Amino acid sequence: MSQSQGRFFLLDGTALAYRSYFAFIRNPLVNSKGVNTSSVFGFTNTLLKIIKDERPDYIACVFDTAAPTFRHELFPEYKATREKMPDELVEQLPLIRRVVEAFSIPLLEKEGFEADDVIGTLAVQAEKQGLETYLVSGDKDFMQLVSDRVKMYSLGRSSSGSEPSIVDPESVVQKMGVPPERIIDLLGLMGDSSDNVPGVPGVGPKTALKLLEMYGSMEAVLEHAEQVEAKRIRENLIAHHDQALLSKHLVTIHTDVPLDTTIEDLRFRRMNTEDVISLFKTLEFTRFLRDLPDFIGEKEEAEVRSYAAIDTLDAFLAFVEQLQSAQEFAVDLETTSLDAISAKIVGFSFSWKDAEATYVPVLAPAADHVPFLKEADTHFVLEKLRPVLENEKIRKSGQNIKYDMLVLKRHGIDLRGIDFDSMVAAYLVNPSARQYNIDALAVEYLNLKKIPTTDLIGTGRNQISMAEVPLASITEYACEDADVAHRLRSILEPKLKQSEMATLFRDVEIPLIRVLMELENNGVALDESLLSGMSDEMARQLEAIERDIYEMAGESFNINSTQQLGRILFEKLKVHEETGMRRPRRTKTGYATDVRVLESLSIHPLPRKLLDYRQLMKLKSTYVDALPGLIHPATQRIHASFNQTVAATGRLSTSNPNLQNIPIRTELGREIRKAFVAGKKGWRILSADYSQIELRVMAHLSGDETLLESFRKGEDVHTRTACEIFEIPQSQVTEEHRRQAKTINFGIMYGMGQYGLARRLSISNEEAQAFIAAYFSRYPRVNEFIARTIGEAHEKGYVTTLLNRRRYLPELSSSNRNIRDFGERTAVNTPIQGTAADLIKVAMIRIARRLREEEWKVMMIMQIHDELLYEEPDDELEELTDMLVEVMEGAIDLSIPVRVDVGTGDNWY
Repeated sequence: MSQSQGRFFLLDGTALAYRSYFAFIRNPLVNSKGVNTSSVFGFTNTLLKIIKDERPDYIACVFDTAAPTFRHELFPEYKATREKMPDELVEQLPLIRRVVEAFSIPLLEKEGFEADDVIGTLAVQAEKQGLETYLVSGDKDFMQLVSDRVKMYSLGRSSSGSEPSIVDPESVVQKMGVPPERIIDLLGLMGDSSDNVPGVPGVGPKTALKLLEMYGSMEAVLEHAEQVEAKRIRENLIAHHDQALLSKHLVTIHTDVPLDTTIEDLRFRRMNTEDVISLFKTLEFTRFLRDLPDFIGEKEEAEVRSYAAIDTLDAFLAFVEQLQSAQEFAVDLETTSLDAISAKIVGFSFSWKDAEATYVPVLAPAADHVPFLKEADTHFVLEKLRPVLENEKIRKSGQNIKYDMLVLKRHGIDLRGIDFDSMVAAYLVNPSARQYNIDALAVEYLNLKKIPTTDLIGTGRNQISMAEVPLASITEYACEDADVAHRLRSILEPKLKQSEMATLFRDVEIPLIRVLMELENNGVALDESLLSGMSDEMARQLEAIERDIYEMAGESFNINSTQQLGRILFEKLKVHEETGMRRPRRTKTGYATDVRVLESLSIHPLPRKLLDYRQLMKLKSTYVDALPGLIHPATQRIHASFNQTVAATGRLSTSNPNLQNIPIRTELGREIRKAFVAGKKGWRILSADYSQIELRVMAHLSGDETLLESFRKGEDVHTRTACEIFEIPQSQVTEEHRRQAKTINFGIMYGMGQYGLARRLSISNEEAQAFIAAYFSRYPRVNEFIARTIGEAHEKGYVTTLLNRRRYLPELSSSNRNIRDFGERTAVNTPIQGTAADLIKVAMIRIARRLREEEWKVMMIMQIHDELLYEEPDDELEELTDMLVEVMEGAIDLSIPVRVDVGTGDNWY
């Protein structure tokens, strides 16, 4: 055999798109714009893998067209049984084509023919020219084309798990039982249900193989049909002679399609890197952006950087003088831990010019022999830097600078003059992005792949501390961090101004960083003995519930096993029959038994008991048993993280632990709050909580007179709504009336339709629609506000809060109704919830400033939704209450009074 003239990869684009879509069907990838990108992601991943690993000399991607092919003319029922392409996949096909075009890969299609025929024609031409050709598809029809020079590049993994499976002639025989040239005979006889190719009735794979083994080809089988022993098969072969030949013709890939393209036209040329980067940014394929240099196989020309480490005392003292004369710089800390409370400082990096940065080591391996570290310890370095770091007139920026502030706070330094944080700025610019870490931002805004942290410290058991990293390595890494943070400022600041959020950033988000740092530093105390007692009591309750469940089920089983639980519910007890439901379809993992399913079955006592069990188990494992483990050994308090860049509405979130999710709707959930106590003897917990703030914001934004009047009179708005909807006097409003009215009030605000409301209130869809109609007839300007907001969102593409926080809503332009409906609900909710979030942030900033300036002893310890919690001494209680109410109620001017409820006690409960 002559030597190969090159490697040619032919991609079956339509098949790849389908395969990628269904690979993510259980957990689809949806970007911040609400667009399903599963198929595009999977397709791109395959494409990049081929480019990187296989280095093709020639490549093409072939797609089917919407036009009928010659096969449809021969057999109108061809592929008639195939389901319509899912809408989510249809939406992604143009994006997939854009990916192909951005990679400068020829995109081919031919009306009247399938992609298989175009691929077959090119494969034959390439074989004649001596190319080694790979057909990238899992379609078994392509096995008929396999030869010594034409192979299938299987998308599954090989048995070794390290290389893709390559299907050659020998593999075809192993998989199908016949050589490539007999595949069309095999498929013609047995038919193909996926393409609705009829074949011969009663002839399956085994029979077809046996017939071909006896007679060689389909034509020979049909010629000897009368000699076939099995009566039914014999009769079917005779009766369906023409159908068999038609089927063979349908499965035969044509290799003589008239094409305007030559093989040389398909030579792989350098991709359009700018187009690829732009497209990946649009699709939010951060991982691909980060790895793009490796996939391309070439590096950009190395940027000239001036990164240096301080290595002598004289150099350090001279550098401090430079810092003192600087007007602005970016600062970044390297530390021994992600836990800011206990982290030790390894070094500082500073940058105020692009591609220039300086690293000041504090800890380094002894092997580096840094003269500076023989004369300077952490205390010495900090004291020399203190005048600079605490100077408010020197503007400082960073990435997630709250962490650096907290570490320095624990070391006695109050970092001041913060006026920019690239993480927070990027969040404001695009509050729906997946991530805002510096690596992702460097890729997105600077097209720069940063040094991964794992390159320095490794992973898993072999991970080392930053203090053990050689000075040369940590210098390059740390300086790059400061340099990137500095550069991001010059890119993100104009974007904030362009979107009219510079004021929000400067006056709210930046001052809030200090407040959140103080919150995290203060932490909150826990009553461990109370939690221990609760855990024991919950364990006893769980055991009792387990016994009840086993008794109802008539046997013991693993309650946490979906398969075992599904068998009990739907096969043994058939609880679905009591609710008039169909039995759910059984999957590989069993029946669905999630909360929604159990709630729909709750007419039966067993599902109700299971819901009690799960709720109790979750409370015990997530909070009662977990919270003591989060108490910091250095402070004996919990120090949760308050996250500024998570919720797209602008609300804060918490993690480690998630304090926002501690339940308050059940008595048991509220009991957990008793464990949050004042940590100082003689001190108490004070709670200041905005009353119905989101409804008040909606009243202000809508200008609805009934709502405004209700709040101005100080009425209970849910009772008033009950009176309006049910047309009854206040004296006749029951708790159930008020509960339903409350659900409707908040449901309308969150864009809930009749189906959602019906499910929430356990009423019919007709009743729910009647409630909504009654609501809008009593509150007409709320309806106008919703319609106006949605209309403006469609027109502008975004919505804003009262403080001009902006949220873009590309979902509104989606052709998928579900995505579009989500966008409209978000459009209505964001101005309300976002304004409420802005309100409490402004209040937190003003209160914290008063506490610092007036030297109060009280500590802010938590922010939960619309509630602020403080730990305070009794002697400050009265004045503190007055001050909190004054500041919180005056944080933002609304057309109605803002009300704050204040309560105190020994614990949060």
